[in-house]
Amino acid sequence: MDIETFIHKIPKAELHLHLDGTLEPELMFKIAQRNGISLQYKSVEEVRTAYNFNNLQSFLDLYYQGAGVLREEQDFYDLTFAYLSRAHKDNIRHAELFYNPQTHTSRGISFETVTKGTYRAMQDAEKQFKITSLLILGILRHLSCEEALETLKTSLKYKDYIVGVGLDSSEVGHPPSKFKEAFKFAKENNFLLVSHAGEEAPPSYVWEALQLPAQRIDHGVQSVHDPQLLQHLRDQQIPLTVCPLSNTKLKVYPTMKEHSIKQLFDYGLKVTVNSDDPAFFGGYLNDNFLAIQKCFDFDFKDIYQMCKNSFEASFLSQEAKDFNIKELDKFLNNYLLELEGEKVIQ
Repeated sequence: MDIETFIHKIPKAELHLHLDGTLEPELMFKIAQRNGISLQYKSVEEVRTAYNFNNLQSFLDLYYQGAGVLREEQDFYDLTFAYLSRAHKDNIRHAELFYNPQTHTSRGISFETVTKGTYRAMQDAEKQFKITSLLILGILRHLSCEEALETLKTSLKYKDYIVGVGLDSSEVGHPPSKFKEAFKFAKENNFLLVSHAGEEAPPSYVWEALQLPAQRIDHGVQSVHDPQLLQHLRDQQIPLTVCPLSNTKLKVYPTMKEHSIKQLFDYGLKVTVNSDDPAFFGGYLNDNFLAIQKCFDFDFKDIYQMCKNSFEASFLSQEAKDFNIKELDKFLNNYLLELEGEKVIQ
């Protein structure tokens, strides 16, 4: 088994995935037609051509346009089920999904429509593919803290569906501290907490996110510029959900060779690999693993460790984590038996 096959077959979890960012052009056109929506694009190819971004904001502008076709509960079901079906093919055993009700409630779509359609697909995917998933409510940071609080209050009715609260969208100029009161409310209501930080913005945003207190840092790649922060993240084993293809597509790093993921991993941080918005960035989870392996020559032990990190950093129960890691170790043992004829992990 070569390293590419190893990457495709190894069990893994994805912890940084925006459902609206999985809207492939084909599904966009299908849903638009079903809802009688006229798109500004004439073809799937034209949409793909438009997926040429200069930075995070130019991506977000197109991202929100695409989300505009989603109106009915079935639309959110189809979006979610399509991703989980694709994830199953990549041998993703568990996924933690960001969804942004604010993107849709601002258009007059009810919180219930977005949430129930999404959650129903998650349940059906688990039955059909045996892939588990959890839902994280993403707060849009370009909106106000007051709006975030209103969304969180609405979400309490659906607490059985939602495990965590995160912070995403436009980063620069919207530091995590802006949402201190919203995260305080979320914590008081027993939501798990994560936050996008240190993608385009400086390490100070990561420090602020940790004060919320975020249990995981989404992106966090700028942490490499703050030695004290690096040591803290390593000592506390605070997970980073890194999205390599996203970072290069959005020009956070001009090329993959300049990306900080190898520095972060080699320093001993709990790095996980994720796809962020794969329909827009041209790569699902396995594509991200393949890209960093090719660029940095990560070996099978490194890939194994990142996959193990993904289960350890997940919000699964300890029992479920242990089960998945046992399956992961079983896969590695079989690989080593094939490769070396001996079993090294007991």
